[in-house]
Order: sequence, then C-alpha cells, then structure tokens
Amino acid sequence: MTLSHDQLAALKAPDLETFEALANDAYGRLPEDFRKLCAGLVIQVDDFPTEEVLKDLGAETDFDLLGLFQGIGLPFRSEQLTAAMPNMIWLYRRPILDYWAEHDDTLGAIIAHVLVHEIGHHFGLSDADMEAIERRAG
Repeated sequence: MTLSHDQLAALKAPDLETFEALANDAYGRLPEDFRKLCAGLVIQVDDFPTEEVLKDLGAETDFDLLGLFQGIGLPFRSEQLTAAMPNMIWLYRRPILDYWAEHDDTLGAIIAHVLVHEIGHHFGLSDADMEAIERRAG
C-alpha cells in the first residue's frame, strides 16, 4: 500500500477519545467468561501515569508503564468491601504508542495485550493463561 504525500501528512496518532474507543473495543473482544470476572471494571485512558504512580512502582521514565490495575482482585473481595471504589484499568496512551512505534504488533493487539495482563496478573493467571485468552480474543 502506497500513501500519497497528502495522506501521509494527514496521519496522526489516536487522541485520548479514539484510544479509549480502541480500548473498549479490545475489551469487548475478550472472551465473555474472562469479562465476567471483571464485572464493574472501569477502563481509563490517560497520556501518562501520575508522578505518584511512577514513584510507587519505581519507574525510571514516563514511558516505562503501559498500564496499571487499581482495585481489589477477585480472590481478595469480601462482603465488607461492597462500597469500595470500582476496579480500574489505566492504559497510558503515550507509552503504548511509543511501544507500538518500535514493534511490529498492531495497536489493537498491544492494547488487548496490556488489558489482559493488567487484569490477568491481578487475578493470579499465568502468562500461558493470558496468552490463551489473547489467542481466543484475536
């Protein structure tokens, strides 16, 4: 596929709104049984993690973190925590776009990968479990 100069000049990285739509689409393509484990999960998109998050996780640069799970995982929930804040997945647009620029994967595949890992590691899934989920979502 060859793009004209005008087409190339018009290309832009997805903004936050478009990126969030891509994330919601990727989440919607995950297997239903996996999504059921995430009832009430909120997906947030931001350009970068906060300084506090970077410091807490020992990140060296703003680009070190692609996503983050915040909340109480399924194995740790109790009836006493029903009023707790909803579980959240943070996707960081600029680090993900930077990663995308350096790899051959599609942006949608990278977003799905980050979602699966942020949810999966928290629920105690192995890398093999997460790879199987990603294949089913593919």
